[in-house]
Amino acid sequence: MLVIHVRSAALVVFRARNHIVVNAVVAGLVLALPFSVYGSHAPVAADAPPLALAASEVTDLPRASTVSRGATITPVTDTSTAVADDVRPIVHYTLDPADDLQKLSNFFHISAEAIAFSNGITDADLTNQKGREILIPPAEGALYAVKDGDTLESVSTRFKVESKAIMDYNRLYFEPEHFAPGQLIFVPGASVPGIRFIAIDTDAEAPDVTPTLAKAAPGAPQTAGRLAWPVAGTITQYFWAYHTGVDLAAPYGTGIGAAAEGTVVFTGYVAVGGLSVRIQHANGMETGYYHMGAIFVAPGTKVQKGTIVGTIGMTGVTTGPHVHWELKVNGVFQNPLNY
Repeated sequence: MLVIHVRSAALVVFRARNHIVVNAVVAGLVLALPFSVYGSHAPVAADAPPLALAASEVTDLPRASTVSRGATITPVTDTSTAVADDVRPIVHYTLDPADDLQKLSNFFHISAEAIAFSNGITDADLTNQKGREILIPPAEGALYAVKDGDTLESVSTRFKVESKAIMDYNRLYFEPEHFAPGQLIFVPGASVPGIRFIAIDTDAEAPDVTPTLAKAAPGAPQTAGRLAWPVAGTITQYFWAYHTGVDLAAPYGTGIGAAAEGTVVFTGYVAVGGLSVRIQHANGMETGYYHMGAIFVAPGTKVQKGTIVGTIGMTGVTTGPHVHWELKVNGVFQNPLNY
């Protein structure tokens, strides 16, 4: 019995000794931490001068220059402003005597109609507006000053766009105060009125618009008779799978006649095609005329077969003066020579 008590006492002493050893080791590690931070350096007294950093420890970072209180802080590095990709600035542009709407359209990649509407311009002749500052829309659409009584629905209906497009672009979800009377908003993709006369150069004049029939060049293929050739020119490219119309070359400034009686449904500048006119005819037919130098009609104009709607030009992507003549029947491209 005595042996058992002795063994129990020895076990208690052994366990206690282990706890003491472990505690001593932990305490030693804790006390050694400050020394590991300083490395080989001894702790610095509170009143001792600061240690100088070694050259290898100095990082050369750009810093602002310190100045006296109340003055401006000047950064050492250049600064720049980033603009979100989906928002472009409105450009304030001062008109020059040589400017016209088409030149501005080509330069800013915005249709002449969008520029004209956004600035209340009704006459394409800008020669008497030297020095006037106009606003260039940030994209294809319309700049519009909100008026009393306007609602998001009424504005979207007027410009034939979805109200969500106006909400998104102008951040109206988070800043509804932007849609208040007098505020300028941008309506992306807005449908705006056409311009009566658009010309590449200010010397261009509208020819006599007495209905005349454009005739085909000698030896050119004949049509079935429902459509007239828009110009007495030479075919330089026919209709095929990757060319949606027929190209007719003619001297610069030659009048372009409507292929049939109808109503003008579009005038303006389009990518690649340049200045263009589209006319709606009977039986689901629509003709288009592209790369024009001047336009003499506006949307809604009633034309007869052969009425001069514009002139041969070189707008858009083209290697020479010609008209790209297109035909759609019920919305599908067709060879106009077959009609």
